[in-house]
Amino acid sequence: MDDHTFMGAALALAESALDAGEFPVGCVMVCSGRVVARGGRHGSAGDGLNELDHAEMVALRGLYASGPLDPAGVSVFCTMEPCLMCFSALVLHRIGRIVYAFEDPMGGGADGDRTRLRPLYRDAPIVVHAGVRRAESLRLFKAFFNDPCNRYWQGSQLAQYTLKQ
Repeated sequence: MDDHTFMGAALALAESALDAGEFPVGCVMVCSGRVVARGGRHGSAGDGLNELDHAEMVALRGLYASGPLDPAGVSVFCTMEPCLMCFSALVLHRIGRIVYAFEDPMGGGADGDRTRLRPLYRDAPIVVHAGVRRAESLRLFKAFFNDPCNRYWQGSQLAQYTLKQ
């Protein structure tokens, strides 16, 4: 299996999140060629905003329930660039690789300049690969921001950037 296939699994989770009125982020974690954890965004719909249940955080909670594994051998596939909170959590868990579809110019933390960060984050041996199945992910985010029922980040820099694509 390859990056394209595993990103497809993340996109399916994002599609489910979108169908539920949530921000369309899906995440799968892969080790030794198999999905070992998955997560979709929770807490962005309605009035009870929850910024802890990002797809990556949900997947991380399930990662270690899958049994012992070497986190350096884990690849994380996300439909959107992980935010700084999620990126930091992935670094702290010693994840080896992040693959994401759509960049987040407002809150993305995975593709930033780490040279000014503290050594724990600056020197983390994490590999980041961007743009895998970007167009499909972009379609989901456009659908989200074009739906007036979805209020999460409406009018934000991210929404404006996405809708201009």
